[in-house]
Order: sequence, then structure tokens, then C-alpha cells
Amino acid sequence: MNAHDRDPQDPRWLNERELAAWRAFSAAMIKLPAALDAQLQRDAGLNQFEYLVLAGLSESPGRTMRMSTLAVLANGSLSRLSHVVKRLENRGYLRREPCTEDGRYTNAVLTDEGWDKVVATAPGHVTAVRSLVVDALEPEQFDQLREISMRILHAMDPGFDCPGGG
Repeated sequence: MNAHDRDPQDPRWLNERELAAWRAFSAAMIKLPAALDAQLQRDAGLNQFEYLVLAGLSESPGRTMRMSTLAVLANGSLSRLSHVVKRLENRGYLRREPCTEDGRYTNAVLTDEGWDKVVATAPGHVTAVRSLVVDALEPEQFDQLREISMRILHAMDPGFDCPGGG
């Protein structure tokens, strides 16, 4: 049976090479976020999503960003972001205020305490990222990793624009 004779309702089963790649990638997708979350929880009392929110604000002009933009940056829904922002607000790391350019929007603003938290947390996080990902690769593999990641992201969301992703 060739590809033209295949019933379109039948799945395209993975061959041995594809299955081996999928299993390795699938394991990395599960283990990497868990390892990064464990480091952030242990060292900073934050989860990865909370850190992405704080770090995103720390890199934004005026340490301020629209909530809708921040949700995209942190790869979360506006609803999830609202819950996380409320927790971070209660801890004194950020505040919400109306957008000065358009009052229909709400901005998240990183406080000085939030800035200090990011500054204190970033060294441990970058050490974890380096040991778990960067140092495991050869220099020529960084472009490959970016390209593979972008292809997968675009397969899931053709309109996805990864900040700094190319």
C-alpha cells in the first residue's frame, strides 16, 4: 500500500526514527519545566509563570506593560495572568493601573520590590537554564534548537511571534 492508497481517516503512525525523536522530545518537555519550576520555587518562592511575568516587566520600558501584551509574552491567558498578577500584587512585586494612552486597558507595573526580586532571582535561574539546556549543547546547535522550536511553535500557532525568537 502506498501513501495514495491510505485511508485519510487512518493515522499516520510514527516510524521508528520519528518515534525515538518524539519520545526524547516528549520527556524533555515534561522534565525541563518541572526542573526550572523546582529551582525557582526552592530559591525564590516563585513558579516559572510568575518569574516570566516579573522578568518581562523588568525588561519593559518603564517596567510597565499592558496586561494583554504581558499575557502573550508569558504564554498565558489573560484570565491566568490576572490570577498571577493578583498574587504578585499581594506580595508587593507589582501594581495595576489604567493605561495612560488608552484607559480601556490596564497596565502591570513592576515595583521596586519586584525589581529587587527579579535581580535576586535571575542569577539562579540563568544558572539552571545554562546547566539544563545551554551547556548540554554544542555552539552550532543553538541555531538548530531555535529553528526547531520556532517550527513547532508555528505549527501550534501560525501567528505566534516569539519575543527574541526570530
